[in-house]
Amino acid sequence: MVSTRGHPNDFHEPDLTPSKSTPSRQSRSNGKWAHTPSNITIAWLLISLPLVAWDTGYVLLRPHSMPGGYLHWLWAPYELYGRVDYIYGWKAFNSRNGFTGAQGSLNVVESLMYAYYLYILYTSGKQVAARGRGAPKTAIAGFWGEQRRVEGTNGVLAVLVGYSAALMTFSKTVLYWLSEYFSGFDNIGHNSLLDLIFLWIIPNGAWLVGSGYIMYVTGIEIMQGLTIAAGGSTTSSDDTSMVKFE
Repeated sequence: MVSTRGHPNDFHEPDLTPSKSTPSRQSRSNGKWAHTPSNITIAWLLISLPLVAWDTGYVLLRPHSMPGGYLHWLWAPYELYGRVDYIYGWKAFNSRNGFTGAQGSLNVVESLMYAYYLYILYTSGKQVAARGRGAPKTAIAGFWGEQRRVEGTNGVLAVLVGYSAALMTFSKTVLYWLSEYFSGFDNIGHNSLLDLIFLWIIPNGAWLVGSGYIMYVTGIEIMQGLTIAAGGSTTSSDDTSMVKFE
């Protein structure tokens, strides 16, 4: 029998400590979930919120904001839009159609939620390199500079508020479209196809695309957080994220 006691150097104990060249899943993710908003989301909110405030002002200040009213100069383009979509014109107002005012009231709630989302983002977030979903991969990336990363309870609150507000916007817009369909296009059916496409479908469709995108990216982050809480793992790259259970 050959003894191995005289040759201790020939039998090294394996080093089970993760090396720096092959980091563990824990070191890659730092064991934390955080909300990193897409730059597209921020850009959409900065553009859409003033437009929604303008639209809400017109709705809630009728009839003073309508043609002939002393505030109409602030909403002059609505003279045309009121003829394109009667829900914004005198027909709906004179018939005491409550849909327009109800929609405008929900606009206030949604806008406050979006504003609160941005408040959390810019008061609790940390600046990181622009690598999250929606960060541009082209030469204009430098324009965006850095993104915000919000961790802990504030991150959870931000993504929950953002998703909820986007779901409200999306659902309300779908309801707006379905209301026209089930009423036989009572408020927009008088338009030519060209006017309908450029003055109603495209402007209103933008809110479906914008809110749908926010729901998508925040929904992925909610899934990531729930997966981690359930004992799963997440893998991510610059612009995609996946969740899996083991």
